Order: sequence, then structure tokens, then C-alpha cells
Amino acid sequence: MSRLFYDAFKRLSFARQRYLGKLRSYWTAEARKQTRHDNNNNINNQGLPGGSPVTNQSRTFWYHDSHSRYNVFRRPRVWFFGFGVGLAIVFGLKEIVFVVNKSKCQEEGAADEGTKDKSRYADAIGVSYDLLQRIKDEVGAPGIVVGVSVDGEQVWTEGLGYADVENRVPCKPETVMRIASISKSLTMAAVAKLWEEGKLELDAPVQKYVPEFPEKEYEGEPVTITTKMLVSHLSGIRHYEKDPKKVKDEKEKLNRDLEGDKKTGTTGSEEKEVEDEEKDKQPGMRQSSKAKPEDMKCSNAKNPAKKKEFEQEEYYLKVKFENVIQALNLFKNDPLIFKPGSQFLYSTHAFTLLSAVVERASGQKFLDHMMKLFRELGMLNTVPDKNDPIIYNRSRFYAFNKRGRLVNCPYVDNSYKWAGGGFLSTVGDLLLFGNAMLYSYQALHFKGRAESTLLPGYLRPDTIKTMWTPVDKTEMSWDKDGKYGMGWAVVEKKQQCGQCRSLRHYVSHTGGAVGASSVLLVLPECSERAAVSTWGSPPRGVVVTVICNMQSAGLNSTALKIALEFEKAQTL
Repeated sequence: MSRLFYDAFKRLSFARQRYLGKLRSYWTAEARKQTRHDNNNNINNQGLPGGSPVTNQSRTFWYHDSHSRYNVFRRPRVWFFGFGVGLAIVFGLKEIVFVVNKSKCQEEGAADEGTKDKSRYADAIGVSYDLLQRIKDEVGAPGIVVGVSVDGEQVWTEGLGYADVENRVPCKPETVMRIASISKSLTMAAVAKLWEEGKLELDAPVQKYVPEFPEKEYEGEPVTITTKMLVSHLSGIRHYEKDPKKVKDEKEKLNRDLEGDKKTGTTGSEEKEVEDEEKDKQPGMRQSSKAKPEDMKCSNAKNPAKKKEFEQEEYYLKVKFENVIQALNLFKNDPLIFKPGSQFLYSTHAFTLLSAVVERASGQKFLDHMMKLFRELGMLNTVPDKNDPIIYNRSRFYAFNKRGRLVNCPYVDNSYKWAGGGFLSTVGDLLLFGNAMLYSYQALHFKGRAESTLLPGYLRPDTIKTMWTPVDKTEMSWDKDGKYGMGWAVVEKKQQCGQCRSLRHYVSHTGGAVGASSVLLVLPECSERAAVSTWGSPPRGVVVTVICNMQSAGLNSTALKIALEFEKAQTL
């Protein structure tokens, strides 16, 4: 732009100089001509009777008068300068208009492309919106937020209802909510990275890193707990119920129900899915004088089967632990429920011990190490669930009291379970994390096709493959067709008979906390679609995440249906 102004001003200055030169020559010639004329008249006048010669004063007067006329034309140099600046501005505005129009055209082109993508997924968005509205109405959630990405690109994020009912603050994609047990998958990424770097041995006893955790025995025999057992929930460490007999009885009942489902060939309704998930996570209630009656009122009255599940005392702890080593005091001296490696027992406390392992293996405080991981992945809105900091767009959390009225959940301190369920996040951040894991999982398949341009994943493909492989003797409470891997639940591709139900390979993790429910689901691109697609750059597949500010909402089935809808729209 400055170059344009300079060129215009230069051209105008040159034209002005030429014009003034011509004026100077013209008036000089006129002055000489008039002088000769006057001289002739003077000579003539001297020969006339009574004539008098022309004085030098008259000549001087005429000379200044003629030059004054010339100076009149010299005075408007400011006008010429202003005229030049005006032309330069006109040319500049023309250039600006051109640039603005060009940018506008580019924006319109991008908008057209976005509209095209949105129209492609319009039907999927409509169906998914109805699914979310249905589950929101069923559980009575004040607010719910969804995020969907296809092949690594966000195609739909939306909030329904209110993040703050009292102040009528609507939910939006930027709303920050508790992600509960999805925190386990985040922690697993940190464990896997340390394992890749050779700083952590998965099969080593946990006492190698955390000697503060005592050696354990089961039925009088010494046993070993490894990091691999912790991430697969095979350690035998209790969850929120301390009494082994209550846990074993509940476990046997769940196993009988599972066997009955297998015999009848059914997997149960979504309502049963929610019930089983909560039973697996909260097998009973530990009574303590520390529990306050008002805390026990926070339940889900619309679903009575969950009432006792969220009356667990440790769900409502207000004790602040200074570090993860101190949090071990909550359960480290309690007996094991099962022999390590023999049975699956979902345990958030096991992930608290895992956070201590991460802290010692990395040489950093656990939260500092996790915040470093979040920054590397671009998850700038994922933070520990602390009460003191001002966290913009943070939602409030709700439940139903014994009378079935919506109430605010009581204050809780999650410092005892950062790794297992203590983080806040947004759907956008969870999509970033899901796509980072999917990219790492698929990078190996693309290596030969785009080796010159393909960047490595955050984790190696074989690492993700190990994480997403079902572990023997594990269970997936929120989908009976799957099993638990390492920090993720896994459903493998399977079809027993022709024209019968076909299972898709996907991984997910759900979460349930005080005033919050969540799910993160990754549906990799199927082999059939990959065979006919152009195989662009990874990640290839659908990632869906749903978070809401109401506890006891089973979201996995809804997330899977949404993922399948968007995959179907992608193939059209």
C-alpha cells in the first residue's frame, strides 16, 4: 500500500514540475515581448510633440506586475500537493476495496464449503439432536453438550439446556464440565508416554515407584500388584465400598445377570446399561461419622435404582489432600477385595495409586505432568477440578433430592482422585484428545503412503494398539459386548452369523461423578470403508463426546448411535 502511494505521488510531482516549467517559460517570453513593445513606444513618444519618455519606474512596475501574475500561478502548490494526495488516496482505496473483496470472496468460499459440509451432515445432526433431547428429558439433565468430529475435523458442537439454571446461562460448546472417569483415559496417555520413554515398567511392582504403598497379602499369601493391573482394573484394590463381602455378593449377582443375558441373547436396554454401570462403579455404601446428612440427599430421584449408588460417602469428600502420596492414606491399608489378576473390579482408587506411580516415574508432580501433556495436545481448557480458581464457562452441577426436585450438588473436593475422575474439560478438548489417539493408532497404516509428509503420532501405533486390546478377565460395564483394555473399554469387530447383528470396533470411556456424566467414544474407520476411500491423511473415523451436568446419565449407547449416524453421512 505504501509503495502505491509513493508511485502516485512521484508521478504527480513530475507532472507539476513540467507544468510550472512551461508557465515560467511562457511568462518570461511574454515579459520580454512587452518590454520590447514598451521600448518601441517610448522611442516613438520621444519623437512626438509634447511626448515624454517612459521612466524606469514604470518599467519596474510593469515587471513586478507581470511577475505577480506569474506568482499567482505559483501559489497553489499546496493545492497541487493536495490534489496528488487525493489521487493517491483514491488509488489506495481502490486497492483496499480490491483486497477486501478478495478476502470477502475467500470467506464466502470457506462459508460455502462449511455450508456444504453442514448440509452433508444435516440429517445426522437432526437425528443426533433428537437422541440427545430424549436422553436429556429421560434423566432430567438441565444441560448437555455434544461434540462430533469426522476424519479429524469438527463438524458439530452444540449445547442444549442450561449450564446454570439459576442465572439462565445456556450451555454452549465452550462450557466446562466435569468429565469424571474420562480422566482415566487421559492418565493412561501419560502412563503410555512414560512407558515409551523407558521411564516406567508396566510389569514391575508398584512398590518400585511408590514404596509408601505397603506390600499386600490375599488370604494369607503375599501378592504383587503391577502398573498393568492398575490400568486394567485387575489389582483387587477396592472402589468406594470397603466391605469385601458386600462387593463379592454384588459381583456374583452381576455375573448371574450377565450369564442370563448371554443365554437369552440380549444385551439389555439402555436403562439397564446405566444401572449396571453405576453398580459396577459404586457397589455399596461405607458408613462413617464424617458423612453429613445433607450430602446424602444428593441423588437421582428420577431413577430410584441409583439413589443408594450416589450416597457413597467417598463421593462427597471435602478433605483436601496436598498431594497424591497423601491421598493413598484413604485406602492403602484396606484389604484387597480379590487376588490381583484374578477378577475385574473397577476401581478409582487404583488410579490414585497410578497417579503416584506417574509422579515418581516422571519426576514431576502429577498435576504438573498432566498439564504439560494437555498443553502438548492443545487441550487448553482441561484443568483440575479445583473450587478456588476462576474457571470461565464453568457449569454448575445438579442432582435430584429425595422429593424429586432439582438441587445444586454439594461442594466436593476431588483431590483424592485426580487421575481417576478429577478433571474438567470441554467437548472441543476431548475431541482433540480422541483424534490424537486415533491419529497415533492409524499412523502405521499410512506410513508407506505419505511417509514424506506424515508426522508421528503422540504415541506409537503399537502402543495404542496395546491400549486398545481387550485384557483377559476384564469387563465393560456400559456395553456387555466389550471388555476393558488399558485405560479404555474396547468392543472388537464381530459377527457370528450372516445377516445378523454386526459389532463395530470402537473404544470408549464413560464417567459418572457428583452432578456430572460423560462419554468419549472413538469409532475408527472400518476396513470396508477404507477399501473404497481415497485414504487421505489420518485420523480416519468418528469421535463423539457428550458431557452433561446431571449424574447417573448413561450416555454410551447414545454416543455410539450418533457416531454411526455421522459415519453413514460421510459415506454418502
